[in-house]
Order: sequence, then structure tokens, then C-alpha cells
Amino acid sequence: MINEDIRDREVRLVDQNGEQLGVMSSEQALKLAEERQLDLVKIAPQARPPVCKLMDYGKYRFEQSKRDREIRKNQKTISIKEVRLSATIEDHDVDDKYRNAVKFLADGNKDKVTIRFRGRQITHSEIGVEVMNQFAERIKDVGIVERRPLIEGRNMTMIVAPKDKD
Repeated sequence: MINEDIRDREVRLVDQNGEQLGVMSSEQALKLAEERQLDLVKIAPQARPPVCKLMDYGKYRFEQSKRDREIRKNQKTISIKEVRLSATIEDHDVDDKYRNAVKFLADGNKDKVTIRFRGRQITHSEIGVEVMNQFAERIKDVGIVERRPLIEGRNMTMIVAPKDKD
């Protein structure tokens, strides 16, 4: 709440430098704010009496939005890229999938390695586990297995995260 929106009878006033100006009526505080060409901003409404501060509210909001933009700019979003294998995959195909996974990890993304079992392949899920373990062994130089292979329905998934660059 700022300026005329403050309806409390008394407020504890703090100036723009953080110095206590004491408890006074909200009309006096508003008059003091107008004299100094500042805004009266309620910063602690739960206190008795509420605490208000003299500040340039427009400048404060501008600096706050500037800080928020800076934080968003420096934020890195991590997405999950999927690499699909099969229980009967050949070595050359695994090489291609490995190269894609390394590229995704180098970009800072996580990899979701998936094997989809078709037909009666699900009865031999240990073959899928073996393929996943070989893939994890191969990729251990650039990635860390975040979630071990887990069967969900007809799919087996494993999550690989990029290694920290030390």
C-alpha cells in the first residue's frame, strides 16, 4: 500500500536512509512524504503500529524489475532429451545413439534413455537391462546415471545427467 491507500490512524515512520522518525499520524507522515517529494510505502502491515517508509516507489519498482530480469537472464533451463534404444539394437546403432546422447549432455540437458519392449520381448527384460547397463558404462565419462533402469509398463527408462565441469 502506498500514499493515500494507507488508512491506519498511526504509523511508525522510517526515512529513506533507514533512520527512525517515530510514531505519527498517517496524515503527518503523508505530508512529510510530499514535502520530501517521496512516496509513503507500508512495509510491515502486521506490526503495531504498521511500519511505513519514505522512498521513491517508482525507482524502487524499476530496480526490482531490473533485478528480476537479471536473475531470469542468468538462469539456465535444463530440459530432458530422449534417446530411444531397443532390446535388439546393434553396435553401430548404439554408436549413433551414444553420439546423440553426448551432444545433449554437452549442451547441459539431461538424457532420458528409453527401451520400448515390443510383443513378447517384455518377458526377457534382462536383455533390456543389459543394453541399458552397457549404454551407462559407455556414457560414464560425460554423464552420471541419475536414475537406474526402471520398467514402467512396456518401457524401461533411465535418466542420465551431465557431469559437472571441474
